[in-house]
Amino acid sequence: MLKTTGVSKALLAGTRATRPSLHMAKSAVRAFATAAPEAVVPPVRSSFGNLKDEDRIFTNIYGFHDYKLQGALKRGDWHKTKEILLKGHEWILNEMKESGLRGRGGAGFPSGLKWSFMNKPMDGRPRYLVVNADEGEPGTCKDREIMRGDPHKLIEGCLVAGRSMNANAAYIYIRGEFYNEASNLQVAIDEAYKAGLIGKNACGSGFDFDVYIHRGAGAYICGEETALIESIEGKAGKPRLKPPFPADVGLFGCPTTVANVETVAVAPTILRRGGKWFAGFGRPRNAGTKLFCISGHVNNPCTVEEEMSIPLKELIEKHCGGVKGGWDNLLGIIPGGSSVPVLPRHICDDVLMDFDALRDVQSGLGTAAVIVMDKSTDIVSAISRLAAFYRHESCGQCTPCREGTSWLANMMTRFESGQARPREIDMMDELSREIEGHTICALGDAAAWPVQGLVRHFRPELEARMAQFRQDAQVQV
Repeated sequence: MLKTTGVSKALLAGTRATRPSLHMAKSAVRAFATAAPEAVVPPVRSSFGNLKDEDRIFTNIYGFHDYKLQGALKRGDWHKTKEILLKGHEWILNEMKESGLRGRGGAGFPSGLKWSFMNKPMDGRPRYLVVNADEGEPGTCKDREIMRGDPHKLIEGCLVAGRSMNANAAYIYIRGEFYNEASNLQVAIDEAYKAGLIGKNACGSGFDFDVYIHRGAGAYICGEETALIESIEGKAGKPRLKPPFPADVGLFGCPTTVANVETVAVAPTILRRGGKWFAGFGRPRNAGTKLFCISGHVNNPCTVEEEMSIPLKELIEKHCGGVKGGWDNLLGIIPGGSSVPVLPRHICDDVLMDFDALRDVQSGLGTAAVIVMDKSTDIVSAISRLAAFYRHESCGQCTPCREGTSWLANMMTRFESGQARPREIDMMDELSREIEGHTICALGDAAAWPVQGLVRHFRPELEARMAQFRQDAQVQV
């Protein structure tokens, strides 16, 4: 935007005393235009995907190579880590903000901004980074691949993220069922200590930083950050009321930031290559690369790193060999783990895989766990199974969730056989909205959204099943 010059102000004022001659005004405008030409706006990208191998951050998620330190060094991990640490926390935070990285655990909060909440004057309390490696979301299988094949990326990420917060230690809260992942991660931690990469004077930078593993017991609710903190402290995994937020009062009453495995693991590569490099992928506000885990009725289920904003259809066709029986055999897709609403085929044809595009079609990217269902799927039974899962995993602390998830599960059980009346569909939808947004944590939302997606897009299936049940009952009579 052009600034108003003194000559322009005089012309706008219109007074005889300050109005210059026409010749002076023209020459002033010409001089201004020559000195500061308008910036050339780069063309807006309209296609995304087809990530090149040299741009991939995770190079061993399939476990084809050595996961230990020597293999990690060959793949570029721990390169110039000391220089990154010596540049200080402000530089790290600025690069992370410039990268546009948003949390990869499902919430999508800007990571650089979240980490900066810890950037307060030291008050004598230690500071902690807690890495959420619980990964209990059905359909999600990305973080376990990082810990199994690229554990040093996570450890190095803990170090640089901890430096940005001036943290003293990182606690990696890992799901109890992940035996191989925890084993590989502990081997990598031991190697990093032995090589002087973490611990006292980490990487020779003068910064002391410890990394610990904490094993969970498989509770889905412990994927919520405050319930995770409670669990590390030895208490029942139940979410805390906020405020106070963990950045002020977190683990052991100290400032704490809870971050997802993938979010932390990509940080060293971003800092080595620069925030602008990472921001060059994907649409605005949806920057970077992302691990997508595709399962269900596809020819080749897999976890793959791709550019954000890749079309959902292209992701499945290119990396999974397409839907079984062809794209026309597709019934629906859950695009971001079991807690986001299902999308029917006509939306899946064109939707992009990023936070904003999926929000606009009333779903969400979540953890980018793509669950594909073809026409052989009983969609009502599938959502009923999810409703039963969320009833089982509710911690019972909030009444809307404790009671509401049981009601949803019971209603969905009846809907499976069609043993209901059409008016109950709206009653169930209203019930889900009384749960959504009325609980301490997001488990209530996670229980409500699959049901809402079913009602929104597959109401005819519910009504047809109820009509069939009534017809069968009349025949029996």
